Amino acid sequence: MGGKFEVSDEILGTFAPIVVYWVYSGIYMLLGSFDNYRLHSRKDEDEKNLVSKFTVVKGVLLQQIVQAVVAIILFALTGSSNEAASEQKEHVVVLFYLGCQFGTAMFVLDTWQYFMHRYMHNNKFLYRHIHSQHHRLVVPYAYGALYNHPLEGLILDTVGGALSFLISGMSPRTSIFFFSFATIKTVDDHCGLWLPGNPFHRFFRNNTAYHDVHHQLYGSKYNFSQPFFVMWDKFFGTYMPYSLEHREGGGFEARPTKECKDD
Repeated sequence: MGGKFEVSDEILGTFAPIVVYWVYSGIYMLLGSFDNYRLHSRKDEDEKNLVSKFTVVKGVLLQQIVQAVVAIILFALTGSSNEAASEQKEHVVVLFYLGCQFGTAMFVLDTWQYFMHRYMHNNKFLYRHIHSQHHRLVVPYAYGALYNHPLEGLILDTVGGALSFLISGMSPRTSIFFFSFATIKTVDDHCGLWLPGNPFHRFFRNNTAYHDVHHQLYGSKYNFSQPFFVMWDKFFGTYMPYSLEHREGGGFEARPTKECKDD
């Protein structure tokens, strides 16, 4: 009889978020046929976006390849030490320890992405040549969540993820769950749907509508926070409040509730 086949935590930590991305995106693409829950019409999605869906898929796959390579290197350099630290805590307060790791990683990722994201908007050169690629999706959709310029994908997502992994001290096994969760959250923020009962809309103020405001011209200098909280937007005055209104012809629309001054 053959030996038992096992997949290492490092391999799962590298590829599980990628699989989750496409599976979760696929579910949302199927749900996109429910026009009564869309933030933009399908016509707007086809006419306002400045990039083809085939190009988006290629761009996302390129970013995921880079992320996978960096993850493999990172696990090779630090995986065993982080795993050992985790095992030492295993018999003490496991849930508390894991909760602290998740909380730390979320804070680090949010902080890194807020300041890098905002800087890419405020620096005209970086916006024109790098970040504007992501904003070609005026009407976001699920599998376009990671459509970025390769350099932006490296700086915002890959480096941000590496920092959250290192600073939180999580193990490769813990990272499987954290980065899969972060991936689901990011896809959800770009899905373009406001579905009833969505837990992300209930527990996170940084949600699909919040990020959709940022993708519109009137909100391009606001709502930089991603993917979890809105604290940095609140603290630095880049928070744009909105109301969710029924759109003529069906669906919803996120509309600003007050005017904001440009930076």
